[in-house]
Amino acid sequence: MLGNDFKKLNELDKWEGSIVPGGKYYYTRNTSTLVAFIVGESYSPSTPGGFKVIGGHTDSPNLRIKPCSKKKGAGGITQLNVECYGGGLWHTWFDRDLSVAGRVIVRQSDGTFKQELVNLKKPICRVPSLCIHLQTGEERAAFKINKEEHLQPIFAQIVKNTLESPADKKQKTKTAWEEGHDPILLSMIASALDIPTSSIADFELSLYDTQPASLGGANDEFLYSARL
Repeated sequence: MLGNDFKKLNELDKWEGSIVPGGKYYYTRNTSTLVAFIVGESYSPSTPGGFKVIGGHTDSPNLRIKPCSKKKGAGGITQLNVECYGGGLWHTWFDRDLSVAGRVIVRQSDGTFKQELVNLKKPICRVPSLCIHLQTGEERAAFKINKEEHLQPIFAQIVKNTLESPADKKQKTKTAWEEGHDPILLSMIASALDIPTSSIADFELSLYDTQPASLGGANDEFLYSARL
């Protein structure tokens, strides 16, 4: 924006006297929203006029990790607590190699906070389908999904998790926030950002399918991809 002669504004400041005809301006909100506008050359506060608004978004329906993500599943496995974000085709999330990406609030040594983007890239969890011989004919035909129970992905084995957890052993006590998340997940995030686990103050993370987009069809005339 700055490279195209837009001037950055603070949403909390008074703009009176700062906006002039022909000017280009922008501001951000929560580091996730960008609002930019151009004032017409002939604009005057005393002259009635119109305006044009163009909006767009880059997010899409996904499975978002809950504020308390640790979930002990049956059969000696751990799961991630997730919630549905948006109106998705949730049956398409089954049996896919899923990873985690989003933003992390990092606590710095001087007591301030900064935001970092993280992408674990490799598959770390999966929402499995129930094998066919454990379903009735009606269940196979209907394929009804309970969003709170059936979409929680499998993350790790409890025994392996306990033996190999690289969580900070020097840290005698954990905060309530840390207790709500699997130490393996926190360790993976910390490793990707090259920070200690204790520096993670909060995060906003979503699951995504690791399979990349590709061209297909007899003549490569089709694009196979999610989120189109």
